[in-house]
Amino acid sequence: MNKQKTIVISLGGSIICPSTNKINTAFLKKFRALILSFIKRGYKFVIISGGGKIARLYQKSANKITKVSPENQDWIGISATKLNACLLRAIFADKACPVIFDSPHKKVKKYLLEKPVIIASGWKPGFSTDYDAVLLAKRFKLKEVINAGNISFVYDKDPKKYKNAHAFKKINWADYQKIISSKWIPGLSTPFDPVATKMAKKLKMRAIIILGTDIKNFEKVLQGDNFKGTIIE
Repeated sequence: MNKQKTIVISLGGSIICPSTNKINTAFLKKFRALILSFIKRGYKFVIISGGGKIARLYQKSANKITKVSPENQDWIGISATKLNACLLRAIFADKACPVIFDSPHKKVKKYLLEKPVIIASGWKPGFSTDYDAVLLAKRFKLKEVINAGNISFVYDKDPKKYKNAHAFKKINWADYQKIISSKWIPGLSTPFDPVATKMAKKLKMRAIIILGTDIKNFEKVLQGDNFKGTIIE
């Protein structure tokens, strides 16, 4: 892939599947149109899908029946990311590599990498798809990951609980680590997971946190214009 115009997007499951009985088709239509418009301009994309509400529904349901290990809860979540990845691959049709990257190290025929869109899912227990996004960026020799989820910024505390929560436009990895949990637990909701954070910091990679459903703002990020969101580096 041409790394100069290749963009890695960790697409939050919370905006693909915001509830247990709804797929956000209105957003996906706009997202598809946005990506296709940039493909026409020579861009390529690696898009990693999260699990969304459906993952948490199955995880909670399993725990209501019996005590489920964290590893098995993660496998449930990974299955949900694969379902969402199938949806994304289908809507991009012939623009997408026909093989879904269920591992950031997946080996495929070289010519398939020439497709303008690569779709990836969760890989294995112990982290979220943010970590997969970082490893895929590393694989393609890129230094940036866009995390498009359900929040506009990184905050110093939960803005849903605290009205005085401070939004960061820019923060370094060390300070970001002080805000989030230091451990991964299945279903953890955080702008960028702790395992992915540790690796991104080590690789001196940059993460851009944005509200994925704000398509106009998303376009600004892709174009390199001023945007609403948080840069972690």
